[in-house]
Amino acid sequence: MLQQNNAPPPVREDKSRGGLKRIWNALFYSFEGIGSSLKHESAFRQEALLACILVPTAILLPVGLLGKALMIGSVFLVLIVELCNSALEWTVDYISQETHPFAKRAKDMGSGAVFFSLLNVAVMWGLVITDAVQKGQLTF
Repeated sequence: MLQQNNAPPPVREDKSRGGLKRIWNALFYSFEGIGSSLKHESAFRQEALLACILVPTAILLPVGLLGKALMIGSVFLVLIVELCNSALEWTVDYISQETHPFAKRAKDMGSGAVFFSLLNVAVMWGLVITDAVQKGQLTF
């Protein structure tokens, strides 16, 4: 069925069209997604636990504000990428449980993204801590 040029696109009845209701719903959808990941994804649970340790550590370390932002931001990036990877994996599994090379490729790419986000944490933390040691802000 073709739409007329001036007609708005069809909207599902269960979807809000915008405004505060959309923002409110999006907040709860986000909480549901995080809760679902905590319940069903062991990798996300491990990374969330790591975040619970690393974020306060970054706040307490005697490094500059930019260093703290880089350290904390890199940790949150891992959680973001893991949520996306989990969504990708669940979607692929929903479409088909059968082994297929394209499905494997998609899942492996998601895993690669998580790997790079974890590598980013190591690099950011290493650089910020090295800088703080060189400036004498942090000693061992």
